Amino acid sequence: MDGKMIIEEMKIELSDMHFYAYHGVLDQERKVGNHFTLQLTAWTQVEKSLETDLLEDTISYADIYETIAEEMAHPSQLLEHVVGKISRRLYAEYPRLLRLSLTLTKDNPPFPGDVSSASFTLCSRRDG
Repeated sequence: MDGKMIIEEMKIELSDMHFYAYHGVLDQERKVGNHFTLQLTAWTQVEKSLETDLLEDTISYADIYETIAEEMAHPSQLLEHVVGKISRRLYAEYPRLLRLSLTLTKDNPPFPGDVSSASFTLCSRRDG
């Protein structure tokens, strides 16, 4: 055996990122804020990092988190809008990203019933 392998896919996952932010359709939501949780899966091409052990040959997980945190700080009405802004920025800043799956969850949304959370998921790929 020569130790060669076929790489099927490479993913970066950031799970249960917690934010307090001011997203929502209602004025009260944008004034009082709410707890949000974000899940990210990012398919990428970082083959070189498997051999070199150098940060420059991959994508910094901390940098991805900071990019997301910056976007979460800007209020939006819709979860869809927030996820769209985050996705576009990640593709713009990290050329090695191929595909993304982002799920943004709002805790205790202001619904007339007992609902623990509401979520929106966007699965996308780089254009071109």
